[in-house]
Amino acid sequence: MTWNPHRLPDQTGRTHVVTGATAGIGYFAAEQLAAAGAEVVLAGRSAARLDAAAHAIRRHVAGARLRQVGVDLASLVSVARAADELAALDRLDGLLLNGGAMSRWSERSADGLPMVLATHVVANTALLTRLLPRLAADGTPERPGRIVHTSSGFVDRIRRPQLREVRRTPRLGIVAYTRAKALTELLAFELDRRLRAHGVPVLSLVSRPGVGVDAKTPEREGVTRHLPNPYTPWAQGKDAAAWSAVRALTDPAAQGGELYAPPNGRIGSPVRIDPPAFTAHPDAELARDVWAQLAELAGVADPFPVRA
Repeated sequence: MTWNPHRLPDQTGRTHVVTGATAGIGYFAAEQLAAAGAEVVLAGRSAARLDAAAHAIRRHVAGARLRQVGVDLASLVSVARAADELAALDRLDGLLLNGGAMSRWSERSADGLPMVLATHVVANTALLTRLLPRLAADGTPERPGRIVHTSSGFVDRIRRPQLREVRRTPRLGIVAYTRAKALTELLAFELDRRLRAHGVPVLSLVSRPGVGVDAKTPEREGVTRHLPNPYTPWAQGKDAAAWSAVRALTDPAAQGGELYAPPNGRIGSPVRIDPPAFTAHPDAELARDVWAQLAELAGVADPFPVRA
């Protein structure tokens, strides 16, 4: 179908949670969802930045319905606490897993994990697992709940993926980030297979934002900041970079296991693209192994244990 990111399907009556909602792609996804009528739950670590994001959205979206939940993705205790708060909402229709930290190789989370792995993959595993029963309870076959995992086009550049040892983290920051996003995709597609196999009315989808830079991003007081970026001539604003995730959350024609991204990988209205085989169709044993490792690291029970 032709998708118009400026005219989203009506989201009145639906509730979406957005992690990393205090800046960048997460903020603009939240703003766009609120403008479409959704109740949006802004999730982030800083109470002050959550207040600033809520204030900015209300300045640009009349009548925006917002809630705020504090969560530190570098702490599984904080993630569990936030999940309990989110599970108590009146309803829950969508979960956009957008948050994550860029950090030095030596930096560790409160749980002793490499920070990039902890915040981009393990925390999301814990959050989606804890919220899956609620999403399933509010979803229907006609209008299922949705979990959208944020990935990156860098994943396509992995030539020889080594994903089995989940805790292994490369020293180079961009390599560690890319590997974490490959694990994110593998998790998302394996979750989709298990949801389908068990008949759970929840979709698991992946979004890639393309290239979004501050210099082309609309000003939002207290939220945006304009920093130089060498990719500016070939990039879009972070408002447009949010479109892929928003389409995955709201397109009535979207199906579980799909990936949405700009058509050229960089800019433009999102389209459905084919994901790499090593994340979408990995060896079944590898997928099971990674799934089990992530559940263990996240400290959650496997919601879909393999039957003997």
